[in-house]
Amino acid sequence: MRTPPLHIVGGGLAGCEAAWAAAERGIPVILHEMRPHRSTDAHQSDALAELVCSNSLRSDDYQANAVGLLHEELRRCGSLIMAAADAHQVPAGSALAVDREGFSAHITTAIEAHPLITVQREEIAELPPESWGPAILATGPLTSGALGDAIGAVTGEQGLAFFDAIAPIIHKDSIDFGICWFQSRYDKPGPGGTGADYINCPLTKPQYEAFIAALVSGDKTEFKQWEKDTPYFEGCLPVEIMAERGPETLRFGPMKPVGLTDPHHPDVKPHAILQLRQDNALGTLYNMVGFQTKLTYGEQKRIFRTIPGLEGAEFARLGGIHRNTYLNSPKLLDATLRLKTRPQLRFAGQMTGVEGYVESTASGLLAGRFAADEILGRTIVPPPGVTALGALLAHVTGGHLSADGAGLEFQPMNINFGLFPEIATPPAPDGKRMRRGMRKLARKQAMSQRALKALETWLHSEEQISG
Repeated sequence: MRTPPLHIVGGGLAGCEAAWAAAERGIPVILHEMRPHRSTDAHQSDALAELVCSNSLRSDDYQANAVGLLHEELRRCGSLIMAAADAHQVPAGSALAVDREGFSAHITTAIEAHPLITVQREEIAELPPESWGPAILATGPLTSGALGDAIGAVTGEQGLAFFDAIAPIIHKDSIDFGICWFQSRYDKPGPGGTGADYINCPLTKPQYEAFIAALVSGDKTEFKQWEKDTPYFEGCLPVEIMAERGPETLRFGPMKPVGLTDPHHPDVKPHAILQLRQDNALGTLYNMVGFQTKLTYGEQKRIFRTIPGLEGAEFARLGGIHRNTYLNSPKLLDATLRLKTRPQLRFAGQMTGVEGYVESTASGLLAGRFAADEILGRTIVPPPGVTALGALLAHVTGGHLSADGAGLEFQPMNINFGLFPEIATPPAPDGKRMRRGMRKLARKQAMSQRALKALETWLHSEEQISG
């Protein structure tokens, strides 16, 4: 008998990963993407899996970093997104950053060439009809208004929302290297890097104070009336909002001057430092790390050009801001990401309350695998809670609840070791008492080792079920 197709709405990271995961399990997929028929305020192309914010997938250290661990788990699960990232990485210290155009092109080509995936360029303005059978909504934070209204109607919930901001990108040849220099913090190399992967722009105390004052007083983008009370996601605050929280906030955040030495003035410690990270494979474009902004375009050019070394900066893209929506997933979704009131419909990506490229990818992979197993009549086995995949899934399907069951306000979350079950700190090899920092590192390494061991057992059990 012919296997019915799985419909997936949304061609971003989650949607593409879900499509790939299901197709690789033998399920025909129809992937619906509204661009180019209808674009968004943040997208600039029609490519699938376009990165609209940063080009960084963050740390690639799988031994002691939860994000790096999630990278490794996705790789071992056959992730298309991670394969594209590895193929198009650019130097970024210990982070995994990508050439955004090559990355999206790789994914678009792979999806369109897969024999079991059909891409339909059309807007889906209503919830998938019952006649489609199992379907996945992976429309992300930029879900169209009509579809967003339909989701709100079926969930009976007022949609939660926050704002996500985009950092500017600068042409490298417009940066003054008589002032700036290349160096990674503490000279730490990363995938594809040398330990000198960031461009650093130093500021003296007077320069920094003048810059903070300009950020606070600069003209900002006005919100629509219905958007004014929407909170920001704490992990992606606009730079001017950080500046408003206190003059030292940026100096202890994205502009911290630690682990860096100005070769032009080695005896002078900068008061603050702006870092720029490579944004394309050619190394011609660099983005301002941590400088998401809602400043108007004119103010961005004026204020950012007061930073030493950027006086003549030419911008390939200015910063922006867009509304980011998500569900009250622990209340609305079951343990396999199905809508409780309509089990044929699954959600994936940032709509579920995961935050970040890699986390969205992970939810897409899980939704695609779960949907495929359901169509094939297999037993659905979620990943163990000690894995990064399992910890993230637990968070969006109920892990935020307190021990007594009282509901806490659900907020989007990046993967972090705080979502994992606790583990005993391994003893020091020499039997001596470890310092606090060493104990913390040892615990993270133990969590990572436990996770990868459990993941391999889970993948092996899945092979036996499918076999």
